[in-house]
Amino acid sequence: MKIKESSSKKVFNVINYVFLGLLGLTCILPLVNLFSISFSARALVDANAVTFWPKGFNTAAYEYILSNKQYYISFGITLCRVILGWGVNLALIILVAYPLSKDDKRTFRCKKIYTWFFLITMCFNGGLIPTFLVVSKMHLVNSFWALILPEALPMFCVLIMLNFFRGIPKAIEEAALVDGANWFITMFKVYLPLSKPSLATVSLFVIVNHWNSWFDGMIYMNLPEKYPLMTYLQSMVLKFDISKITSEMLMRNPSLMEVTGRGIKGAMILLCTVPILLVYPFLQKYFVAGVVMGSVKE
Repeated sequence: MKIKESSSKKVFNVINYVFLGLLGLTCILPLVNLFSISFSARALVDANAVTFWPKGFNTAAYEYILSNKQYYISFGITLCRVILGWGVNLALIILVAYPLSKDDKRTFRCKKIYTWFFLITMCFNGGLIPTFLVVSKMHLVNSFWALILPEALPMFCVLIMLNFFRGIPKAIEEAALVDGANWFITMFKVYLPLSKPSLATVSLFVIVNHWNSWFDGMIYMNLPEKYPLMTYLQSMVLKFDISKITSEMLMRNPSLMEVTGRGIKGAMILLCTVPILLVYPFLQKYFVAGVVMGSVKE
């Protein structure tokens, strides 16, 4: 039976759709503008004649960036960081969340101490200088591991997994233990297969965090060739100089005459953003379920 909506509900839906549509446009239009600028002619960009459609179409900005070896080096560093960081983060998140999800005091006697210890780290940290000193004393400066180990255990993701584990019926765990499984087998063969939505959600948070991080690369890496992609992007956006395009480069590629600083910055932002946007469609179907089920304890 079809339920008739009230007039107030219809008005609310219209206002809601309009508001969310305008909010979506505020996110999309800046990217469209960057896309247009990156493919537009130099004179038209300098004259601020480009809005949401390329004018004087050319690919000079992308040719300049893709001819730069440092882009590929930074891209490779970030890709390795995402893959390795995702593995380290996910392993630690699971190993911390699973025991903290147990309510039996005989199973985990110091649970409250560890819970408060981890929760405090969500609200407070040692500060930039103490953190840098710790990383320095561990001889991690200019090391790839400086990008992974300082944030190896994101507590927000632990809370999502912890609450998701608590939502799994205890009878399933008890049945596995009665059949002779130990805690590790129960975790890997019972809990994790049931936790795909939450694992996908946590993976998305972790991957995006590693991909978008730029500040740690700036403070822990002294050599530009060790910058991750977003740190390289930050240096390009703030410090790009059109004079870096030499006469030799122009002789090899005359189209670089059309390169502008705004075009380079727009192209660089798009090249750094598009790869991570492609991850969302594969995890989107798990995202809502993982957040909702991992945020409420029944």
